[in-house]
Amino acid sequence: MSGLLFVVSAPSGAGKTSLVRALVERDSNLEVSVSYTTRPKRPAEVDGKDYRFVDHATFNAMARAGDLLEFATNFGFDYGTSRARVQEAQAAGRDVVLEIDWQGAQQVRAQLDRAIGVFVLPPSREALRTRLEGRAQDGPEVIERRMRQAIDDMTHCAEFDYAIVNDDFEDALATLAAIVAAERRGRRADLPDVTGLYRELLRGP
Repeated sequence: MSGLLFVVSAPSGAGKTSLVRALVERDSNLEVSVSYTTRPKRPAEVDGKDYRFVDHATFNAMARAGDLLEFATNFGFDYGTSRARVQEAQAAGRDVVLEIDWQGAQQVRAQLDRAIGVFVLPPSREALRTRLEGRAQDGPEVIERRMRQAIDDMTHCAEFDYAIVNDDFEDALATLAAIVAAERRGRRADLPDVTGLYRELLRGP
């Protein structure tokens, strides 16, 4: 039986990468598809584990050839998912997680009949800003740009099948695992309603 495809999206700083990594470590039949990117490799990153780092010419050639299931540009750099790698994993019966933005999620849904979308929300704008500042990677101007982008990203939350709040990490991880378990049984997971928080995040202070 073909494996399931989960698409996990979030604004920058919401913690989706940490959640996905922890989930994959605890679930032997789940694997994350490593995205291709033209972004420079950061000191702690490993090529082939965090991302597959390529130059613009290589990335553009893959896009033109149809080798990418989805691709998008964020903060001046390109990101994309290998179509072949996802298909191979699913054909082998493994469930796959795509950790991509809402633009990529839209492209995936347009091509595939069944892609389960999960959007990760921060508990508040203040918490999101604190997490972005805590990375110590960007200056104030970049932080402000990322905050504006995050708010825009969150307007697409309703396009996804599920929305979870990453306030307490272990609780959010348990919720994500519950979604995977329910979908494997052919059921929809029963999650708390986050409509109030969602409206508050978009409305702001």
